[in-house]
Amino acid sequence: MPENSNYDSNSKTLVIETKDFAFETMSQNTGLATIVRFRLLNPDVRPGDVLLVLTGSDVHFHGLIGRIDEGWAVATDHRSLLPLPTIH
Repeated sequence: MPENSNYDSNSKTLVIETKDFAFETMSQNTGLATIVRFRLLNPDVRPGDVLLVLTGSDVHFHGLIGRIDEGWAVATDHRSLLPLPTIH
């Protein structure tokens, strides 16, 4: 019997430029953000969609959006190249 899932079978990709991506680091590995929480402004994005963070054509984060709650989304990429945010 198939399991009931909250994931859409037709996932989409949310693409954001690094300079425009504001996030909180929930988990990191050697100074790179592996689990991020970010404000989700696109109501069409669902759990199971993919977050892609780019600088030009360089991929810094390519992860699955696993949870969306009250306008915030959480995505995971254990091979992330996204540096932790710095405070200015």
